Amino acid sequence: MNDAADQQDQRRRATLVGAGAVFVWGFLALMTTLTGDIPPFQIVATAFLIAFALAAIKWILCGEPLGAPFRQSTAVWAIGVGGLFGYHFLIFLALKTAPPVQANLINYLWPLLIVLFSAVLPGQSLRLRHIGGALIGFAGAGLLVTGGTGFAFDPGHLPGYAAALGAAIIWSTYSIACSRLVTVPTNAVGAFCLVAAILSAGAHLAFETTVIPATDEWFALIVLGVGPAGGAFFLWDWGLKRGNVRALGGIAYAAPLLSTVLLIIFGPARLTGAIAIAACLIIGGAILATGDLLRRSGTST
Repeated sequence: MNDAADQQDQRRRATLVGAGAVFVWGFLALMTTLTGDIPPFQIVATAFLIAFALAAIKWILCGEPLGAPFRQSTAVWAIGVGGLFGYHFLIFLALKTAPPVQANLINYLWPLLIVLFSAVLPGQSLRLRHIGGALIGFAGAGLLVTGGTGFAFDPGHLPGYAAALGAAIIWSTYSIACSRLVTVPTNAVGAFCLVAAILSAGAHLAFETTVIPATDEWFALIVLGVGPAGGAFFLWDWGLKRGNVRALGGIAYAAPLLSTVLLIIFGPARLTGAIAIAACLIIGGAILATGDLLRRSGTST
């Protein structure tokens, strides 16, 4: 009985670690605004490279073999690099070829898809509260992103909408796949970041013009690499492999909420009634979807 309780407590702590990634992602929008005119793929390539550098420093300081994170199967490389680079490539493509509001709203399907896809995991059961919590969270995210103005569908932007949907599917699939790869160490994320940085640099050279960052822009890039566009991936991986995947899907809607709050405090955004209602929906949906975390005993479902 004590062993079961200990396992549940460990799972709860791991889920909180994964939730830390969601919290860090909340700073993504604010820090991105501080990068000025630096193009997206240059930002991503730099952030991924910084994340890899931090991982390499950790390996050296801990006396870990530097080559070990790179010794993964082809399938694992496809999942890791495909998830990190594929998601960012498609979301930036979506934001360039479709209205940002609509693209972001479609992109925020990924937490809902994580909850739904988690039903295929061994020993997992999908209950109405999980689906309901994720749907309520998505409704809150939709209200937050659109400001209550609705979703205007323009067939001319169909490629952009498709890219945004592809990004949501890739990130949710990547997240579910990571939760199954329990034998793959979180250190491998550092290796994935290096390859994703190289691919992002290639996309930057192919599609963008390089901008030399100013001092304050370098600060923003470093913060992105340490946090929302780098370090957060390690927290997310840890939480997925050891925590409650469905709960993380519900918690994930806190990221756009925190982003909006930070932009209200430090940026150009202002508090509106729609934002207040969206906050209530997202928080309520997260509580409903994470009921497993709130129980101190019993069987986790």
